[in-house]
Amino acid sequence: MLALTADQYADIAARHPDVVRSQFWTVWRVPALAAATVVYLMFCWWVFGIGQVLANTNWQIAGSYLVQWVTYEYRPTISIDRDGAMAVTFPRFDPIGPNPKPDWMTVERAPMERRIAAPKPTGATAGGFMAGGGFMAPDAAPAVSATPPTVRIEEVVKRAEVRFSAGARLVATPDRIVVEKGGETLVVPLGTGADVQATGPLPAWAAQKRAGDRIIVTFGLSGWAQIDGGSVAVHRRFPGWVNFVFDTNSAFFGKSAGEILHLIAAEPRLDLARSNLAVAVDDFLYNPSWQHLDVWTKLLETVVMAFIGTLFAAIVAFPLSFIAARNITVNWLANQTAKRFFDFLRSVDMLIWALFFTRAFGPGPISGMAAIFFTDTGSLGKLFSEALENIDGKPRDGLTSVGAAPIAVQRFGVLPQVLPVFVSQTLYFWESNTRSATIIGAMGAGGIGLKLWEAMRTHTNWPNIFYMVILIIGTVFIFDTISNALRSRLTGRAQS
Repeated sequence: MLALTADQYADIAARHPDVVRSQFWTVWRVPALAAATVVYLMFCWWVFGIGQVLANTNWQIAGSYLVQWVTYEYRPTISIDRDGAMAVTFPRFDPIGPNPKPDWMTVERAPMERRIAAPKPTGATAGGFMAGGGFMAPDAAPAVSATPPTVRIEEVVKRAEVRFSAGARLVATPDRIVVEKGGETLVVPLGTGADVQATGPLPAWAAQKRAGDRIIVTFGLSGWAQIDGGSVAVHRRFPGWVNFVFDTNSAFFGKSAGEILHLIAAEPRLDLARSNLAVAVDDFLYNPSWQHLDVWTKLLETVVMAFIGTLFAAIVAFPLSFIAARNITVNWLANQTAKRFFDFLRSVDMLIWALFFTRAFGPGPISGMAAIFFTDTGSLGKLFSEALENIDGKPRDGLTSVGAAPIAVQRFGVLPQVLPVFVSQTLYFWESNTRSATIIGAMGAGGIGLKLWEAMRTHTNWPNIFYMVILIIGTVFIFDTISNALRSRLTGRAQS
């Protein structure tokens, strides 16, 4: 290529100024787009109040919620009476089971003489109604029981120690609570009234909203504890999902895998009417803490909901798409009627259809299937008709020229071109609806979505929620793999 001299370039610029002169948009389009992007992001920051949201976000609570997905807690309470008697109690449905004696807690007991006050008399005082003088006279004094208080010997807790980790523990005695963590010590005296006051400044891992209020001490992933004037609520956290296989009511609870196998194979029957294997399977499926069978049934219900809704939508959209395609049906009114029908169905979101049908038919999978059917009929109908409008017309013309019937023209000239596309799009919608069915299920359409929403409303069953989320993700992954493989086979492409 020959380089232009200065005279040649000036000559060309004089004869063709629009070609040589730099256009404004060519020079400034990149800076303009960058400035527009910055302005848009600033607008979004202001409209959605992102700065305020970040400032008010409690990241500690968010992290605690995430930890609860993969951990479980034991929640004993150490209560201290005024006379110095202590007691350690576990919740009724605590996952540790009956008669708990965890290795991370040491309880020292000792006999103690306790005075139990006699109950007050139920009758009125002398001079009152019981004495025949009508109601109690103004100068009548309340009756005082002459029965002395009962004295008895009880075995009570004198010291309780909870170990959270190698360097963190909580020790409760009748007169004080001592917490040790990372070489620091927090001492909270008891018996000085309802207010809770530490003997010194609070460490960084202890918090108190206001003077005299309860003190909360945190131990990271190991748990936390709340110290009140007369009790300590302990939350001891462990990784994993407690009682996932067998609940505390099962005869297999707390046994190792070897013990369970031995009990199934060699031991006498736990139930004379069933084998030990049947009892173990039944205890697992009907585990009241995890409800495996019910969760799996709801998941299957969601899959069936998505499959039936998508299948019926494809069946209805298939013939209607031939009417909506302009190159197949030449009638303008029929084209527009079919297209507007598709627009009406898909313009209403699936969630809105679900709310409508739940109101009409009541909660259940029928409402979910109807919502998927309506929405996907409009979406698939539009996609099918557009695929038909982009076919190659030569096969049709060839069949028409040899006198083939109209149905034969569509069957052999049109359908082979679009059938792989139709099936591929239907498979994709089926895979997508497996996810969508979970959302509409939460709105009352049944399935695992409704069960997931019920668990989330309690704000306590986070491991159960994570369990259902993992099942949903696994199901979507399986159907996505199947759908991709079938679409690749139909379209003749290698699977990605």
